[in-house]
Amino acid sequence: MLKIIKNHSLHKHNTFRIKVSAKFYAAPETLDELITILHKYRKPDQHLLIIGEGSNILLTNNFHGLVIHPDIKGIEILDKSSDNVIINVWAGENWDNFVVYCINNGFGGVENLSWIPGSVGACPIQNIGAYGAEVENVIESVTGILTDSLEQITFTRDKCNFGYRDSIFKQELRNRFIITNVVFRLSRNPVFNTTYGRLQSELAGIKKNDLQSIRQAVINIRKDKLPDPDKFGSAGSFFRNPVISKSKFNNLRSDYPDIPAYAENNQNVKIAAGWLIEKAGWAGKQAGDAGVYKKQALILLNHGSATGKQIKELAEKITISVNKKFGIDLQTEVNII
Repeated sequence: MLKIIKNHSLHKHNTFRIKVSAKFYAAPETLDELITILHKYRKPDQHLLIIGEGSNILLTNNFHGLVIHPDIKGIEILDKSSDNVIINVWAGENWDNFVVYCINNGFGGVENLSWIPGSVGACPIQNIGAYGAEVENVIESVTGILTDSLEQITFTRDKCNFGYRDSIFKQELRNRFIITNVVFRLSRNPVFNTTYGRLQSELAGIKKNDLQSIRQAVINIRKDKLPDPDKFGSAGSFFRNPVISKSKFNNLRSDYPDIPAYAENNQNVKIAAGWLIEKAGWAGKQAGDAGVYKKQALILLNHGSATGKQIKELAEKITISVNKKFGIDLQTEVNII
């Protein structure tokens, strides 16, 4: 049953566990309910925020508008051949549950993206990626509704403007387009993507190469490097790994021979943001209940009762510090609201 809830707490709707509220909140479970909310209950001058499971946002204030949490669920196989399978997944499905579904059915392409929090509807926005894989490589299309015209539009992969942790949904269409479902193309004869160094070493210990083993290796790595979600609020990697020119990288490497980097293309190099933050002296630092994770400085923490503003202020101090030391501007991966 469709409900519009007033003054709804968002504490359980964001993984930072920030205690803020929304003036109006709705979680439509069908396409018709979503259209009804936009048509009947949204005012033209009202601010709109679309959230999934809140694993990639930092809320800094109460939201004085309408928060929509699409909760439409379902997984449907649209087509299957000897090589591939085409699957339609609705936005409210939990991402990792979908990964498990694929692995259990022998569908390859998302196993490296195991144990990433969030919903399926959120995955194209961020173009989630991990351990040498990005979700854009298995997306066929993304369908959703324009919030102003209520027009339903499907974007094929090449129209999504996918980039490193980026997409058209995060830029031009931010809070103007509600993703309702995503269509994936997965392999029935998977070629395993195990080139990522830490993944290779973890798999050597498991001594088996199949979809489930890769998933287990990824989970082992993530459990080792990520904070316990039962103890800390966080949103995973807070900053994007910066991309710099090769000439700038070579200058930095003369001063810091151990700087970790990965070739982005012939001209540019991607630098590990966590290493920059750690070398700038922030690993394990804490300001009140806002802190930096000691095992992975890329992650900011809520130790208990930090506000969104306090975490944002900490992020700003880190950004200034890294720029002063290395001349590199950090960009946030987390969406600051």
